[in-house]
Amino acid sequence: MSERQTLMYQVSTLKALSLGYTRPVVTVAGLLRHGDTGLGTFENVGGEMIVLDGRCFRADENGAATESGTDGGVPFASVSKLTGQRKITAGPIGDIRALRTFLDLRIEEGFGLNSMHMARIDGRFESVSARSESPFRSQHVSLKQVLERTQRDFVFRNVRGSLVCVYYPDYMDGINMPGWHFHFLSEDRKRGGHVFELRITEGTVLLDRISRIEIQLPREPAFDTYSLTQASDEEIRQVEQGNSTQRG
Repeated sequence: MSERQTLMYQVSTLKALSLGYTRPVVTVAGLLRHGDTGLGTFENVGGEMIVLDGRCFRADENGAATESGTDGGVPFASVSKLTGQRKITAGPIGDIRALRTFLDLRIEEGFGLNSMHMARIDGRFESVSARSESPFRSQHVSLKQVLERTQRDFVFRNVRGSLVCVYYPDYMDGINMPGWHFHFLSEDRKRGGHVFELRITEGTVLLDRISRIEIQLPREPAFDTYSLTQASDEEIRQVEQGNSTQRG
């Protein structure tokens, strides 16, 4: 499949999520019609979403992963149909900053910094520091405030699994987080979460460059009660990096 045929399907926007729009926009079944690989969250921020091999998994606040039902609501997600345009072997990678640099160099080689990218890394991980959260029903309560109440952190050690990696360029800030965003699922599909630190022993990378996007915005009138320009870039950065009052 050529790059032209690869589409990023985006549900809502990061700024809407950050301001507390956590109502369902599509169902899990509807999401999976558009992609077999990706990440996101569930209605009321009810856990971290990992989409792999056309299946949708939910990591709960303890890092336990289960396959989600197809009727569940999705307020925010990014998925695509991974084609594996490039296959790359990755040696030891010492932390998440080094991983971002490694992936940035790979997309620079293909003159792709202004494109979107979806990647999957299968391999062995010395450690994965991650987080997830329990559902919190609210309206106009920021994502940062919700996570301060519901988020838990955990560490997986010496585990095989898959890392889903989504890249959005800087100029798409607000639609999604600029740069790389990572979710993890163990090989046995029993553990997972949003990743904010890791150490990779070895892995195989499948990387797609994506030049088309479809955005499904919420249809209900409540969406228009959110002033998306008021979303805090600093709060979004803290949420992405896993910073919370629960971590000392």
